[in-house]
Amino acid sequence: MELSGRKALVTGASSGLGAHFARLLADRGAAVTAAARRRDALEQLCDAIERAGGTAQARALDVTEDDSIADLFAEDAFDIVVNNAGLSIPGAALSYSPADWDRTFDANLRGAFQVAQAAAGALRTAGRGGAIVNVASILGLRVAGHVAAYAASKAALLQLTRALALEWARHDIRVNALCPGYIETDINRDFFASEAGRKMLRRIPQRRLGRPDDLDGALLLLVSDAGRYMTGSEIVVDGGHLVSSL
Repeated sequence: MELSGRKALVTGASSGLGAHFARLLADRGAAVTAAARRRDALEQLCDAIERAGGTAQARALDVTEDDSIADLFAEDAFDIVVNNAGLSIPGAALSYSPADWDRTFDANLRGAFQVAQAAAGALRTAGRGGAIVNVASILGLRVAGHVAAYAASKAALLQLTRALALEWARHDIRVNALCPGYIETDINRDFFASEAGRKMLRRIPQRRLGRPDDLDGALLLLVSDAGRYMTGSEIVVDGGHLVSSL
């Protein structure tokens, strides 16, 4: 699962799982481009990667802006693309606004498609294959309350993954999906320390939150030659949450 000599792009890399994925790929030898809207956070991440002996550069990217995506791919083709940028705007379905629905789908689905399309186009022009990983969610496979737009967008992302895998296999471009369960990050740490959060954890068969490094094996499989015959697949990493009893 070594990635030396490969160029990798991680979107949504300014914090959370995106930042973790950027560090992981750099540690395995990839030259990483960390992309997101928050340039200051990206610079700090890339400095830390460089100090640890890796190679990384920061690039501003808004996946909801076509020009921003075009600028990123104007000069380079990436061997590995981790399509991680996205958002969730919780809310009851009866009162959910069209604007929030559009924002969710623009980031989670349209943005993921535009990045994947640009990545595949650059690889085809360069005459080489590559690996694209769309970061989905177990909520694309199972639902929870007050996340209708998010769940629908992630379910659509899984179907998009299969469709792109089918079309691009002939170009040796593999497209797979990673479906995390509940993973501890700065955003959700306080919630899962609350009574409501602890109650939710009791429904996970392993009785714990996932850690970002619990995703490492699955991601490395999908982006490396170890997974070279995998495309159109989805890997669930959730401590058994999807198979828990109703």
